[in-house]
Amino acid sequence: MRPLPFKARAYVGFVALAGFSTLWFGLLHWETASVMRFLCCLVLAVVSSGLKVRLPGVTGTMSVNFLFVLVGAVEMSLAETLVIGCSGSVVQVFWNAKLRPRPVHVIFNVAAMANSAAVCHLVCHLRLPGVASAPGMLFLACCVYFLMNTLTVAGVIGLTEGKALAQVWKDCYFWSFPYYLVGSSLIGLLLVPVRLASGDSLFFVVPMMFVIYRSYGLYLGRLETEKTHVEEIASLHLRTIEALALSIDAKDNTTHEHLQRVQVYATELGKELGLNNEELEAIRAASLLHDIGKLAVPEHIISKPGKLTAEEFEKVKIHPVVGAEILERVHFPYPVVPIVRYHHEKWNGGGYPEGLKGEEIPLGARILAAVDCLDALASDRQYRRALPLDEAMRVVAAESGVSFDPQVVEILERRYRELETKARALSNERAQLSVDKRIEKGAAPAAGFQSNGGRARSSIESGDFLSSIAAAKQEFHMLFELTHDLGNSLSLDETLSVLAVRLKRMVAYDAIAIYVCREERLAPVYVNGEDFRFFSSLEIPIGQGLSGWVAENRKPILNGNPAVESAYLKDEGRCSLMGSAVAVPLLGLNGAVGVLALYHQEKEAFTTDDLRILQAVSSKLGISVENALKYRQAERSASTDEMTGLPNARSLFLHLDSEVARCRRLHLPLAVLVCDLDGFKAVNDRFGHLEGNRVLRLFAEQLRSSCREYDYVARMGGDEFVFVLPGFRAEALESKKRVLRELAREAGRRVCGEDLLSASVGEAVFPDDGSDTEQLLAEADRRMYQAKEIGKRTRHLGLATLEMPVPAGMIQ
Repeated sequence: MRPLPFKARAYVGFVALAGFSTLWFGLLHWETASVMRFLCCLVLAVVSSGLKVRLPGVTGTMSVNFLFVLVGAVEMSLAETLVIGCSGSVVQVFWNAKLRPRPVHVIFNVAAMANSAAVCHLVCHLRLPGVASAPGMLFLACCVYFLMNTLTVAGVIGLTEGKALAQVWKDCYFWSFPYYLVGSSLIGLLLVPVRLASGDSLFFVVPMMFVIYRSYGLYLGRLETEKTHVEEIASLHLRTIEALALSIDAKDNTTHEHLQRVQVYATELGKELGLNNEELEAIRAASLLHDIGKLAVPEHIISKPGKLTAEEFEKVKIHPVVGAEILERVHFPYPVVPIVRYHHEKWNGGGYPEGLKGEEIPLGARILAAVDCLDALASDRQYRRALPLDEAMRVVAAESGVSFDPQVVEILERRYRELETKARALSNERAQLSVDKRIEKGAAPAAGFQSNGGRARSSIESGDFLSSIAAAKQEFHMLFELTHDLGNSLSLDETLSVLAVRLKRMVAYDAIAIYVCREERLAPVYVNGEDFRFFSSLEIPIGQGLSGWVAENRKPILNGNPAVESAYLKDEGRCSLMGSAVAVPLLGLNGAVGVLALYHQEKEAFTTDDLRILQAVSSKLGISVENALKYRQAERSASTDEMTGLPNARSLFLHLDSEVARCRRLHLPLAVLVCDLDGFKAVNDRFGHLEGNRVLRLFAEQLRSSCREYDYVARMGGDEFVFVLPGFRAEALESKKRVLRELAREAGRRVCGEDLLSASVGEAVFPDDGSDTEQLLAEADRRMYQAKEIGKRTRHLGLATLEMPVPAGMIQ
């Protein structure tokens, strides 16, 4: 009873205009040869119209009144045939209707019947070559009436319900053609007595009419039963597929709604692109199963929080092939396998596994590729946060004609907000299991229960059944993955970021902080989550506060109070809003190396299960942190000057090689300055080497503060320093050299109280003065010695002038 689409309204209007014009023409030319025969045929047509059966799959009915339309077309005038057919059609619409028919329904059915009856009557009274006999003419008229009647109704059903005309006609009407032929044969047998006798001989048709009606009913009843059974089996099949797919997707429970959302998007796009029923069923199943091949990809690759290596990506690329091979064994009645196999192909041929391009890729796979990308971008992943939906759509649209079919992207861009609303509505309807229900019955095990200080609480907070599936495997997988991943890197930052991602999947927390022991204090080396600035500013003495107590006693704390850490904050005006904390010591080979602490906004938020997981992790993490700290120290010692903290000569050469290569590639200038302290030997001779070291450290600090963020300064050795200044042009170097000379004088005055120091500076510019590291350093060093010689001569001349003898006559 929903409003008709525009195309359906236009079609109905055309049929109604033609039908009522035909009816008007027939009534204007009324004639009858036998009133009794006409009335008998009209009565029987009206009665037979009540003997109707409902058609499977559509909102339509069919009756046996066509028998009397055929009689009228053969034996009566056009007007009589039209009245008989239209009267029966009106009765069929109103008789025993489930819903009160709308006027448009009545108008359409009467008009369609008028058109069919008129064409049938016309065929019966034509003298067609090769059709001279009455039975042949009756057969032809029956075929024409069947086609006119069924195609007209199938057309409006298709336009109203969004189905293809041929498909509606084939599924709902084609099977009834034999009944029309049987009916026409019976009418042919009755033509002789109808012509010889009076009109009441037509009542001999009544038993035949009832037999046809009953056979209609029995056949359609059986057909409806079988159709319902098939639909139930198909629905069960699809629900089984969905359960399998969701249980597989539970490997990563952050994306458990991904499949359902992709299915909604892909199915709606398929409808708009004109996919038939089989293709739509295929895309529904493929939307759920497209990632089933990830069973063959190790979980640590799927869940990796950073970029994949080339080898890992090669492993990921097998999943569409494996998925297709798995699904080939199912023998789907619709083409699911090609969609799954090719859903990572790209429009320009740059995809995998076979590098198909353009329309070589199945349409279902093209739809799934665009939809899958959009939902992945708009969902949280281990390696990034979700993009806003509009921004995700812009990313997909930018790949139109490159990765995705432009036609698919155009429809998706037009409808994505509407489809998002629909997907969210379906997502909110998902059933949930009672995994958080407390079971009161059941005796304690023989060993009793462990006593603990944490409140009893299920580790699974969510009632989502996917979480309950994933939780059974998560602890084992996490410990395995951590053991594998923590041993793979000596980078402290990488080690701790991997830990944070893995822990988040097992233990609910709002903030994480990892402290290391430094000179009787705990300093944070990794902080993430809420109150980031608060925990990043802590410096906790060993033995004090919550984390300091854990480090000194090497014992864990469950549901401690994070507020006690506030006393060790650099900013005393701030405090943490966290309500509870769990902390475990990180033990290395030589004792405690730090503390792992998790914080939650709620009080008593952590369980003994959470503590058990952290303790299982802490031993491996402690060794990894200790190794990473040693590696960092060794790396720093190898590349850093111990006295000044600046990079040393080894580090300088590596950095300068890299910068020269970059500037050569980008056609950028690069300046190299070599700076040497003048008068430094006098400082050591007069004030001692300790004061000389102070001068070097102070000068190094000043050099660092005078540099841009991306400049580089290193100590070459002794009192010689080197600057690497990317983007610096020759005309700006004089100003930089004056600054360096002033910094040298300032360092001498602050340490020695005298103007003992200056600086000689030589420069070289890439590519004018050299094309590689050695040439640039050699040229800068040569110019530095030139500047040093000029400075010596200048000072020597000034000194000689001061010591020149004064003439005796000038003495007063």
